[in-house]
Amino acid sequence: MDKLIITAAICGAEVTKEQNPNVPYTVEEIVREAKSAVDAGAAIVHLHVREDDGTPTQSKARFKECIDAIYKECPNVILIPSTGGAVGMSAEERLQPTELMPEMATLDCGTCNFGDDIFDNTMPMMRIFGKRMMENHIKPEYECFEMGHLDTILHMAKKGEVPGAPMQFNFVLGVLGCTPATVGNLNWLVSNIPAGSTWTATGIGRHAFTLAAPTIMMGGNVRVGFEDNLYLERGVLAKSNGELVDKVVRMAKELGRGIATSDEAREILSLHKR
Repeated sequence: MDKLIITAAICGAEVTKEQNPNVPYTVEEIVREAKSAVDAGAAIVHLHVREDDGTPTQSKARFKECIDAIYKECPNVILIPSTGGAVGMSAEERLQPTELMPEMATLDCGTCNFGDDIFDNTMPMMRIFGKRMMENHIKPEYECFEMGHLDTILHMAKKGEVPGAPMQFNFVLGVLGCTPATVGNLNWLVSNIPAGSTWTATGIGRHAFTLAAPTIMMGGNVRVGFEDNLYLERGVLAKSNGELVDKVVRMAKELGRGIATSDEAREILSLHKR
């Protein structure tokens, strides 16, 4: 079994300091949280960026400022900029960070309910995202919030509309309105990915660690962070992303899996550092 790749989703687009005062907004805060996660054992940082007042943005300039600052502190980390942005953003707005030629970027695999909102990812939009990533030689992390998203993206990959094998999936389970975070649902998804693929599981909210444990045992990889969950345990707000990563590291050690470095993660994911 490969070593465990831990991804830290350090701020997202929706969570606020009112919910947890440690959620980062400024460049300095984003660097602080990225470093705390990497120091704790994260090989990957999944990156959204904010304006200083917390407003989510997909600005190329803001992404570059944050990425450059993170690399100064964590020169070897894998960064996965989000192309999901925030609900209501246009495709071109969301695609701005791909102009910075990252190793990887997210590609959301279909429209879904997202709490009270609708997260719009039509197939024409997905074709645009796939074309951009093929042109810029960016490996997608395919974000599946629904079980049907997997079938959709596999069909598109077969037609050459998005990058194909080897594919990396992130199964985001437990979003209100989407596929519930159960081991049965996770097992179905994992059982239907192409041979040679890699996968990560993300449990939202109270499912963060209850989904992490079976994922570790099943040979998958784990994403945690403030974007997905603000609590270290019930009623206890996490002080940093590093605390959330450290909890996964401890779980993995108890279950007998080593933790991948960023370079080991690149090898597992078939990446080449830029």
